[in-house]
Amino acid sequence: MGLESLRINGLRLKYAMEEMSKIGAIAGGGVQRLSLSDEDKEARDLFVHWLKELNLDITIDEIGNVFGKRPGRYPDLPPVMSGSHLDSQPKGGRFDGTLGVLGALEVFRTIEENNIETNRTLTIVNWTNEEGTRFSPVMSGSGVWVGALEKEWMYNRTDTEGKRFVNELIRIGYRGNVPSRSSEIHSYFEYHIEQGPILEKACKTIGVPKGIVGIHCSDIYIKGETNHVGPTPMEGRHNALCAAAEMILKVDELPAKMGGNMVATSGEIHNRPNSRNTIPDDVHFTIDMRAWEDDLIQKGFEDLKNSFEEIAQKRGCPVRIEETLSVPHAEFDQKLVQNVFRVSENLGYPGQHMLSGAVHDAGYITQIAPAAMIFVPSIGGRSHVEIEDTTWTDCEAGANVLLHCMLQSASVL
Repeated sequence: MGLESLRINGLRLKYAMEEMSKIGAIAGGGVQRLSLSDEDKEARDLFVHWLKELNLDITIDEIGNVFGKRPGRYPDLPPVMSGSHLDSQPKGGRFDGTLGVLGALEVFRTIEENNIETNRTLTIVNWTNEEGTRFSPVMSGSGVWVGALEKEWMYNRTDTEGKRFVNELIRIGYRGNVPSRSSEIHSYFEYHIEQGPILEKACKTIGVPKGIVGIHCSDIYIKGETNHVGPTPMEGRHNALCAAAEMILKVDELPAKMGGNMVATSGEIHNRPNSRNTIPDDVHFTIDMRAWEDDLIQKGFEDLKNSFEEIAQKRGCPVRIEETLSVPHAEFDQKLVQNVFRVSENLGYPGQHMLSGAVHDAGYITQIAPAAMIFVPSIGGRSHVEIEDTTWTDCEAGANVLLHCMLQSASVL
């Protein structure tokens, strides 16, 4: 059989996905595997078990990224890498991230069972804490690895219970000894569900994004004055939750005000003392802003800061703004992008050029190496929810595209 006709085993990919989906499974059909949780550890353990079955060279770095290497004919050549993440959103979907890790695993299995020798080493990776829901910011494993985030700063990040990132990394046994420092990469491919409605509406099987939007994340802290809700007159109150409510509405109104292709969201809020008969005096909420135009994000953030200061002064509730993450838009390598499109068409899968509105570890990788992504449709455009779904036929198609892109980059075909 010629390599041109080589295909992955779709049933084996489905089995691996279903086995992984049992870890952290929740009633609605999704999964909950927050980063560095017991469920995350179990998922990592299963992934490492599968890597050992392939006799890969396994390394775990200081931030918990897990790498498996299949040596090439010329080990001094920069490797071809692929992967994604196994952690999930709270009550998240079973495809987000996981398909990219296990799709790459199936590629490695296919290459191994066909005794294919590549010129370049092939590397598979599970990045730590891509979702950033327990420990902000997002994509911290790949961010530390490429040098965009400081390891010690990340180590000291805490969750809502005050638990430190590094302590939880040690607790689950995935603080490795290998320095979390990038090495030269020939090319990086990340396989993922689209997480939006474009491909399904266009009746296309493969999405080929030209890049990823920029993202800016901030944490907003508001201080008020607590008191009993009954005897305290409305005049003169310093209600931190009311101040937060006004600010959050400003976030929602921002994209229409700024123009351009921007989205802005406040998705997390903590209100203290969170009692129905006590005036709130301490509120923490988050901002997530995204756009392809980096200057649009910056102008929008400056606008929000001015609005927040005005609201804080009006309500007598001081505000503190912590900029947690700022990553400019990422453009993928044009040659790799065109090759993904060409491979998908050659395999009989209609492709579509597009843009990724979701951020991915591939965005950080563009800072050090050529990268590209492969998308498959999300049913109903739904993601980060329990009902997130993609057909197994499309899962198989995307993995086949990944297989041939990696083989070509590794100098086989």
